[in-house]
Amino acid sequence: MQFQTVMVSLFINFFFLFFTGTKSESGQKDMELRKTSIYNTIDMAPQLEYYANTLPHQEIKIRPSLDVLRKTFEVRFPPMRCMLNIWGVILFLRLTWITSQAGIVLGLVIIALAVSVTTTTALSISAIATNGRVKSGGTYFMISRTLGPELGASIGLIFSLANALAVALHTVGFSEVVRDLMRSRGTIMVDSLNDVRIIGVVTVTILLFITFGGMDWEAKAQIFFFIVLMASFADYLVGTLIPPTLQKKSQGFFGYDRDIFIENLTPSWRGPDGNFFRQFAIFFPACTGILSGANISGDLKDPSTAIPKGTLMAIFCTTLSYVVIVITSGASTVRDASGNMTDLMTENSTSGCLGPACKLGWNFTTCVQSQACSQGLANYSQVMGLISGSYYLIVAGVFAATLSSALGFLVSAPKIFQCLCKDNVYPYISFFGKGYGKNNEPLRGYILTYLIAVAIILVAQLNIIAPIISNFFLCSYCLINLSCFHASIVNSPGWRPAFKYYNKWTALYGAMASFALMFAFTWWAALGTWFAISLLFIYITYLKKPNVNWGSSIQASSYNMALSFSVSLTDVKDHVKNFRPQCLVMTGPPQQRPALVDFVGCFTKQVSLMICGNIIMVTFHGRLKLPFPGARQYVKWLNKRKVRSFYTQFTAKTLRDGVRYLMQASGLGKLKPNTLVIGFKSNWMESSPTSIDDYVHTIYDTFDANYCLCILRMMDGLDINDHADFKAIESNDHQLPEKNSGNDQVKTVFKNAGGTKTIDVYWIADDGGLILLVPYLLTRRKCWRSCKIRVFVLGDEENMMESRDAMMALLKRFRINVTDVVVMTDTERSPQPKNMNRFLENVAPYRLYDEQQEDVSVQELKKKEPWKISDKQFEAFRLKSERKVRLNEIIRRNSQNTTLVLVSLPVPHGDCPSALYIAWLDTLTCGLHCPVVLVRGNQENVLSFYCQ
Repeated sequence: MQFQTVMVSLFINFFFLFFTGTKSESGQKDMELRKTSIYNTIDMAPQLEYYANTLPHQEIKIRPSLDVLRKTFEVRFPPMRCMLNIWGVILFLRLTWITSQAGIVLGLVIIALAVSVTTTTALSISAIATNGRVKSGGTYFMISRTLGPELGASIGLIFSLANALAVALHTVGFSEVVRDLMRSRGTIMVDSLNDVRIIGVVTVTILLFITFGGMDWEAKAQIFFFIVLMASFADYLVGTLIPPTLQKKSQGFFGYDRDIFIENLTPSWRGPDGNFFRQFAIFFPACTGILSGANISGDLKDPSTAIPKGTLMAIFCTTLSYVVIVITSGASTVRDASGNMTDLMTENSTSGCLGPACKLGWNFTTCVQSQACSQGLANYSQVMGLISGSYYLIVAGVFAATLSSALGFLVSAPKIFQCLCKDNVYPYISFFGKGYGKNNEPLRGYILTYLIAVAIILVAQLNIIAPIISNFFLCSYCLINLSCFHASIVNSPGWRPAFKYYNKWTALYGAMASFALMFAFTWWAALGTWFAISLLFIYITYLKKPNVNWGSSIQASSYNMALSFSVSLTDVKDHVKNFRPQCLVMTGPPQQRPALVDFVGCFTKQVSLMICGNIIMVTFHGRLKLPFPGARQYVKWLNKRKVRSFYTQFTAKTLRDGVRYLMQASGLGKLKPNTLVIGFKSNWMESSPTSIDDYVHTIYDTFDANYCLCILRMMDGLDINDHADFKAIESNDHQLPEKNSGNDQVKTVFKNAGGTKTIDVYWIADDGGLILLVPYLLTRRKCWRSCKIRVFVLGDEENMMESRDAMMALLKRFRINVTDVVVMTDTERSPQPKNMNRFLENVAPYRLYDEQQEDVSVQELKKKEPWKISDKQFEAFRLKSERKVRLNEIIRRNSQNTTLVLVSLPVPHGDCPSALYIAWLDTLTCGLHCPVVLVRGNQENVLSFYCQ
């Protein structure tokens, strides 16, 4: 008896040493860092910051009030909280039954497998918890800030539901014990099932009122439950050493016996739950309380320290208790017993007797063969009470375990959900995010959790509820481990957890094991869980798109992948089949030229690169503050318009310099623009000659850089404010252009859906096929998919049909569907006089008439005004000018009612004056009521009909 007393004393001291702990050197250092007094962790020592109102430029800190110091209750025992949530209904009511089904060996395997999952999860959660400050929200907060809102919010909702269901699980376990006690006294309210429902609803209602009292009352209740649990464990261990009475032997408990131990080593599967994974599923909720400390992270003094220590310590202690109970119960209690004193054998003969009890003087053969045994490991759920020294102390332990777990989950579920509501990720749930009182208690969340728990309590079947809860918790553990693995594998500099005892491969094992066990337990529940998470993920990713930036590992992974793929592409040679028009679009402020943005966005979205460029004209000799204000506004506008484009800006003294710099500097590796897209300078006749020269030489520079070129002309101009193209921002006062709120999202012809559209392509010069590729890419968009493409080519009347057939065959080999091919045979005719006169009037202000020059040579004037046109140059380019006027007449005749016209851009001759060249462009594109695009490739093939 003295030995038993010593053992019990050591056991209790061992547990209390682990749970309460002593102040270590690290703890003392932490106190010093926090500058707290020795009286209370929130009662601060004298600090300069509290007197900051007398110091300049100091943030004023406020001391805690006397009321707060008197009433605030600190959560000091995270190990105790975790253990109380881990120990629960399964420990007292199902663990001995699992031992009878699986045997001691497989029972220990079940415990080891479950603990391996929970331990790896605890290591992962410890790493995440020590990688920065952990606020309220616990598990959801950690996952969402690691994997981002898409997966974090999805699992946050599932995990909140799992905690609410766990309230019902432990309440039902408590109700079963109360019902059995009432039945042993001959008291029945309705029937076996409805009694559990009534007791459960009443119990969870009482727990709800305790939570309304706040964390103070809840924590005090948990300490009381913990003391009761320790006493019940001590009572159980003492009971295994006390010689059993005859009554206990009739119920199957014989004390430690070698034959019983050997018999119970192997499994004995029985009933519909008689298989390994089903037993695992029923046991696993006994390990699911490991996150209870993390779930109340907002109430912990130092979450980064308390969560790792408390969680790992709780797992160790609870695992030890499970192993002890499996071994002690399996070594002392037979699987089947009748509970009848008449089965005591009065003779020494054991012939015909089955089971290890025969050698101990008991014959339970009759009830075994008739499957009518009501006692023993396999039939009696309260074997721990049978073994213990005092049955009622074990009952008190059952009450403490079940109620403490139910209370813990009733507190944690609303707090997780409250954090999810405050993040405003899902609609219509912010109502439950409101907190009350000094501790910001989620009273509305408590009521919601209560209602969910009541609905599940009405099921009143412990073996049905447990596997479903296991599924939800395994899903949470899977994503927690995945979070840790993903954060480790992406090598983000921001991943620096203070907890070093984790490994990314153990986290991966935990994730894979959790995922596999979900399907091994109940495959249909696993499918349903992942389907729900997938729907929530799709909703957040594609519909909600929350505007949050938590620095998640998904962002780091995206960067790593983009960097890796970009670098790997640098060694890949260009191939015509992979050509994509990667466009540098000179939009200026993008919202001022929505047509230019939409046009390029239509054929680059999800196909190729698009960069919106803005040249900021520096007109003063000072230093410009970078980045220039407004960049974020422009990117936001592009995203709102659903245009997948980068935005870049450059400062330069002239437009030409800025475009040249951008063409050289934009892009990275293979993700570099190869096509420049600009708007047509429709106001060229009102502009200064210098700006005209600047514009045309920008085109020259484009071809010098071996870029392709597209020039878009709209019938009413590109700029929605003043119809001015290529308008630069004057930045001498660092002011942004005023935002036209009414035109913030103007709808252009390139965004209009419906109706029959026609694209006319005037393929005048073979530049490699870019003029055909652009309309083809346009037709891949939904709003352009049904449009017709007509191709106009040059030819003569004699060979018109041959030219048409040859072009149709070429387009067919290019796999580009066109409605018609038209051969233009009259391009060499003279233009109409009125059209030619209009052209002459346009260029007249820019001509140098030789007969009007006196004492000044034309060459000297050309040096001063190089954009002007001498008579010699005009006559040299007269035929070209007439061809442009004539081609415009043909375009206006054939394409007056089309949606879009594309024309081959003439390549400027080296000695062609700027004024004459821009007059050609104006002549080619004037007189139409639809957008016109002048297109020119860089003379390299962008289309191919070969397979290699």
